Amino acid sequence: MSKLVIVESPTKVKKLKEFLGKGYDVDSCVGHIRDLPSNKSQIPDSIKDKPWADYGIDFENGFKPYYVTIRGKSKVITQLKKKLKDCDELLLATDEDREGESISWHLIEALSPKVPIKRLVFNEITKEAILEAVEHPRELDMDLVQAQETRRILDRLYGYALSPLLWKKIGGNLSAGRVQSVAVRILVERERERRAFRSGTYWDLKATLAKGRDFEATLHSLKGKRIATSKDFDKDTGKIAADKDVHLVSEEEAKTLEKRLPDATWTVTSVEEKARRSSPQPPFITATMQQEANNRLNLSAREAMRVAQSLYENGFITYMRTDSTALSSEGVKGAQKAVRETYGEDHLHPSGPRTYEGKKSKGAQEAHEAIRPAGAAFAHPDRSGLKGAELALYRLIWRRTVASQMADERYTSTSVTIEVDDAVFTATGKRVDFAGWRKAYPTGDEGASELPALSNGDTVDCKDITAEGHETQSPARFTEASLVKKLQEEGIGRPSTYASIIDTILSRAYCVHRGKALVPTLTAFAVTGLLETHFPRLVDPTFTAKMEETLDEIASGDAKWEPYLRHFFLGPDGLQAHIAERMEVIEPEKARTIDLGDIPYTVKIGRFGPYVEAERDGEKVTASIPENITPDELTEDLVERLVEQKAAGPTVIGKHPESGEPVYVLDGRFGPYYQLGEAEGKKKPPRASLPRGKGVDDGDLEEALFLLSLPKTLGEHPEDGGRVFAGLGRFGPFVAHEKPGASKAEFRSLKKDDDLKTITITRALELLSEPKGTRGRGGTVIKELGKHPEDGDTIQILEGRYGPYVKHGKTNATIPKDTKPDDVTVEQAVTLLAEKKAKGGKGKGKAKPRKTAVKKKATKKKSG
Repeated sequence: MSKLVIVESPTKVKKLKEFLGKGYDVDSCVGHIRDLPSNKSQIPDSIKDKPWADYGIDFENGFKPYYVTIRGKSKVITQLKKKLKDCDELLLATDEDREGESISWHLIEALSPKVPIKRLVFNEITKEAILEAVEHPRELDMDLVQAQETRRILDRLYGYALSPLLWKKIGGNLSAGRVQSVAVRILVERERERRAFRSGTYWDLKATLAKGRDFEATLHSLKGKRIATSKDFDKDTGKIAADKDVHLVSEEEAKTLEKRLPDATWTVTSVEEKARRSSPQPPFITATMQQEANNRLNLSAREAMRVAQSLYENGFITYMRTDSTALSSEGVKGAQKAVRETYGEDHLHPSGPRTYEGKKSKGAQEAHEAIRPAGAAFAHPDRSGLKGAELALYRLIWRRTVASQMADERYTSTSVTIEVDDAVFTATGKRVDFAGWRKAYPTGDEGASELPALSNGDTVDCKDITAEGHETQSPARFTEASLVKKLQEEGIGRPSTYASIIDTILSRAYCVHRGKALVPTLTAFAVTGLLETHFPRLVDPTFTAKMEETLDEIASGDAKWEPYLRHFFLGPDGLQAHIAERMEVIEPEKARTIDLGDIPYTVKIGRFGPYVEAERDGEKVTASIPENITPDELTEDLVERLVEQKAAGPTVIGKHPESGEPVYVLDGRFGPYYQLGEAEGKKKPPRASLPRGKGVDDGDLEEALFLLSLPKTLGEHPEDGGRVFAGLGRFGPFVAHEKPGASKAEFRSLKKDDDLKTITITRALELLSEPKGTRGRGGTVIKELGKHPEDGDTIQILEGRYGPYVKHGKTNATIPKDTKPDDVTVEQAVTLLAEKKAKGGKGKGKAKPRKTAVKKKATKKKSG
């Protein structure tokens, strides 16, 4: 008989079969197999009348969770049970973190094995690591299982108790979460700082000087007093702070100096040189990898984790969910070997291996090894065979790991002072004496270039001088990278969950991307305001971090889970009682009102989004706030314009030359748009959005008539006689082909050089003949999965705004959150697509978030 080895991911199966050989049957459970029920339909009638039924947690009897088999996993369990009958031992080889330990426990519960059970753990998928794990198995760690179960129960209690209050007091499709709500508050607090910020203006001068070669110097002081820079301003007033004794250079003064100083004598009065060193950063942990992947590779946290998962499962890197910066002896030797081969023996750290064991993040989870290239001999990126994002991320991990064992950078910093009349300029430089670790991992902060040789008393030539005006800048918004860093520093949540947390706050419209920045919406302001007022502890970073510490104590066996949950949720001071009391007190009208402080208008959240409320001639006027307006852009002037436009009614820019109907330009929830004629009852008149970048004041009759005339017919398709037309849609200008008998037209976006006004049938046919892209749901193709058995067409896996999904033809189906995209098989994809079709889903219109609300309130997703 053989031994049954169960891993989480199908990707690992092939490699483990190869490493283990005969006598082992390797199969995958494809992620989680059981979880708490996600809706009432999964709960038996026998317990539906229980007060805890919606939670799936019996908090009346020791917080016993009620687990159900995840949709689509019954077949997996049946298959594993069948295989288990022919085996004499069960080896559970799920991931080595809490979640992996929990999956192993659920497998035992679901399979009820009668054979001996062993737990295999490894942090890289190499033959040596797998055989070592088989040679030294261990028992299931129930402390880790209990810690993961407690975390899951805690998150369910938090979200399912608090989210209904948000629905009732503010609006539907909102959610609260233990980490999610704190993350949103962090974004909101930064946006409040930006709104409160008052900019100050200051001037300085930059000079191009020469002594053998050019170098730059900046004005430091004038008439014996240091000149003001941005750090000297009070952010609340925009003026010089009271405790700062500095000289504020005005524009007039700067211009005068610009004219006066070039012809004066510039004399070096001091030269100071200092020998300095810099040491490499530790190898990656999950959080720092996500940060650097975002900063350097422009990968989102989710994309970084997806790529890292693939690298791990294909044997390129060690396990990517870790809070430990330590390297194993094998990792150290691998890094040292790479240094010798790539940079030379002299670039190795001279005092032996560098150690980073003590450098863990606050509230670190179970200590794995740092993320590094797998094996004892690191595959060089250029010879790895990887491509695209996988190559880019692997190269980053390789460089960071190798640099961690390299010698210090040695450099000389130079500071020079130059006097000219009553002004003092300074210049700084850096001479690299030995690049050391920076050769492998340049960080972009290498500093100033080297200055020419200068000595006290030297005179230098002024080749150019420029007066420059500056404004102090408001605090920068958080990016995904800086938010991950903030959460990590505060000990909030776990790095392995940050990607899903960011996805949740984006899908719930608590924030939007502006470039890389995460900008909180007005809905986020309303929700955060309610939680701060009525549940301040729950959005207090310190309290949330303390919760993480307690969960760590449960994992280590130093704390008991049931008393902790009881204290948190039940009793007179528990969350349940507090929510019940607040439910009676909170007034929806106040909860939906946002206090922006400096705007003398009422801003509220309504059924169709945020709006502003004001009085005009004794009557209440409400005006929608366009969705593209961010909170810091909502100034008194803008609100005044929105209210005035609404009070005055739409602006007429002309009449239609044929019908004589008025053509309006209006501002709405989705931005400015044109409208032909008046609205009659529920029937909407023809409308068309203004081109991106234009406002109501840019309304143009000729443009309006053209846009309102769309779509325009270009001709017939020569193959089937179907109509070919052009129009302007959500994703920009397009051409389309209506095939006779087809339920939906075939669309193609116009290229950069195409003009919607002048496009011809010939050009439209060229575009329609090109392969269709992936724009309909805004997704990026992850991989071609295979052929659909019914028609032979390709099934794709894509990464969309709200997460990964499978696509076949015009049908899109969301991949369950507990399943990794790389684990999806053709059979599973076909099942997901069939279920979507059965529900009438054809991937139309706007993509829905993965965590969507369904019609019955009791089935809404409540936690993030």
